[in-house]
Amino acid sequence: MSPPPAVPGRLRFDTARVEREDLVMFINACFACSGQAEYYGPAGGQAVSIEFLHEYILGNYRRLYARTLAAGINHFNQGLILLNLLAQGAQGRGPAGRAEEGRLVAAALRALPPQRALKVLRLVRERRINNRRSRAVIRAYLDGRPDPAFDAVKYRGLVRAIAAHAHLRLQGELGPFLFTPRRRSSFVTPLFEQWRQARYAQGAIFELPFTVAEGIAAERGLSREEILRRGAGRMTAGEQLRLQRSATREGVQIAFDLGRASLTRLALYLLSLPIEERLARKEELRAALSRAANRALRRSPTALGRVAAVLDRSHSSSGTTEKRRRPLGVALGVSALLRAAAREYRAFWTVPTDDELLVTPRGQTDLAGPLLDALDWGAEVIVIVSDGFENDPAGMAGGIAHVFRSRLDPKARTSIVHFNPVFDSERYAPRSLGPAIPTVGLRDAEDLPTVLGFARFAEGTAPLSELEQYLEGRVTEMLVRVMAHPSARASTPP
Repeated sequence: MSPPPAVPGRLRFDTARVEREDLVMFINACFACSGQAEYYGPAGGQAVSIEFLHEYILGNYRRLYARTLAAGINHFNQGLILLNLLAQGAQGRGPAGRAEEGRLVAAALRALPPQRALKVLRLVRERRINNRRSRAVIRAYLDGRPDPAFDAVKYRGLVRAIAAHAHLRLQGELGPFLFTPRRRSSFVTPLFEQWRQARYAQGAIFELPFTVAEGIAAERGLSREEILRRGAGRMTAGEQLRLQRSATREGVQIAFDLGRASLTRLALYLLSLPIEERLARKEELRAALSRAANRALRRSPTALGRVAAVLDRSHSSSGTTEKRRRPLGVALGVSALLRAAAREYRAFWTVPTDDELLVTPRGQTDLAGPLLDALDWGAEVIVIVSDGFENDPAGMAGGIAHVFRSRLDPKARTSIVHFNPVFDSERYAPRSLGPAIPTVGLRDAEDLPTVLGFARFAEGTAPLSELEQYLEGRVTEMLVRVMAHPSARASTPP
């Protein structure tokens, strides 16, 4: 008796489904995981889980693994992908595949903040990755920087390490400054000469970038108060915001325009203020949040209709010592963004509040009550921001969503999406609220428009071909945007 005929269509479907699920899980993890400790899990567990995911996807889907660089994932995971691709070299995949991957590596590296990009390249040295591609990437990145002298001063140790690793021939005074600065009695490059003078003359210290001046001033025995007071004029916007609280403790006032801060950073700064100060500066802080949300929407335009947000302010939203109040900050930032993007908007917090500017971590995680309120209000889109550890009672939000979808809204007129700023290392993904609510990771509030575009894949209904087209489109957008910048005109590595 002959065996039954094979069913190739079913085999292809199963293979495609597994591949789609693998990629969705990986990209989802790359939105949320930062390698740092979370409220319910240590940093070590995150590191093991995310490294395993990277190795698995790289080994099985290398082309799509590289294309994930363009999917809007966070900087931590972009760095891991770049490092893994550089370690593998440029073998295989044919000329077209190698060319696209090389362009993606170059574009992603240029798009990273310089300190992150340089740290990725330093890890190339520490892991003794020394193939032709890695050397070409280092050379092209440093050649494409708009101000090499500034980089050499501010990131001197990083630039020196990677230049030595790639055996670069540095032009002008760059080599002597990085490797033998004490042999020179003077430099022609003004910033190099300021650095040299700062080693001997205290007055020259605060002509340098603040992070450089801070280290030299501490070595010279200057007090923290004097460092902050004299260095305030050389701080970047991020440094000014980060040092606001410590400067206040030292009795130093650092002028800062809140309108320059990103949405999530501004939300975290607001949450760091005591309630009394928030009350006194309520209108200023509210206006700053609104401006930051509108700036984020100009970069990624998003128009929504009648939107409700279910926002978790339970005790676990206080985060950890590494990520203090970050889950709550993301929720507050998302609320500001949705208010700016929606035609109509209402926020429902797990513990109700009359003014969300005064919100603090408090209570258990009751998502069911706010979800029922959002459904009763008649929202077209419901956004849930929570770490997914629902415990008052457990599993109720997912049950409500299941009943609502199956009995009251079978045609899915109301969209319900869960955005989770916390990575669960045991599940290799952000913790979900149940199969009726798709869950997507979210690192920063301003990433919400990008992550909304990915949410349809988390539902499990979109085919693999649509996911591949989505990634291909993101690759094209990234290459056009980054490579069009003047600093990207240096040669692209292979």
